[in-house]
Formats: sequence, structure tokens, C-alpha cells
Amino acid sequence: MIFMIRCVDKPDSGELRQTTREAHLAYIREHLQDVYCAGPLLGEDGQTPVGSLLLMDFPTRAYAEAFAEGDPYNHAGLFQEVEIKPWKEVFP
Repeated sequence: MIFMIRCVDKPDSGELRQTTREAHLAYIREHLQDVYCAGPLLGEDGQTPVGSLLLMDFPTRAYAEAFAEGDPYNHAGLFQEVEIKPWKEVFP
């Protein structure tokens, strides 16, 4: 099942995001077989990262929760909010 994991950064946390980015990307690479798609949420300027959006293929919500908990961004305290919901593709 595909799960949407939406993470919103804490305000003024750009430096924390940058310093933990490589560890986060390495973590995503370790789970590449589970990634449907993933990337940063951007601010209104279309360039500044303000969060993350991941669509991940996991057998259960518990796997999605464990994945989100293990993210180095989460360990670093980057996120203000994390939302996990089942997702269903309709288009294209």
C-alpha cells in the first residue's frame, strides 16, 4: 500500500535541514525499493525547502511510521509536523 508521508519543517530551520541533508538522502537510498516518489516541499518562492513529501510503498502503516521515525531529519528535530495517510493513485 502506498503511504503519503508529509513532513513540515520547523520555522527558520534551513541550516538544520542543510547539515542533515546527506544523512537523510543516504537513508532514502537505503529504502529506495520502497520509494514511489519523494522530494522536498517548497516555499512560495519555489526554491526554499520547507518540508518533505514522500509516497512510500509499505505493507502496513506501522512500517510507514517506523520509516518516518527513523529519518535523520526527524532525529535532528527538523520537523514541526509529520502526517501519514494511505494514498491511492487515480491518475494518470
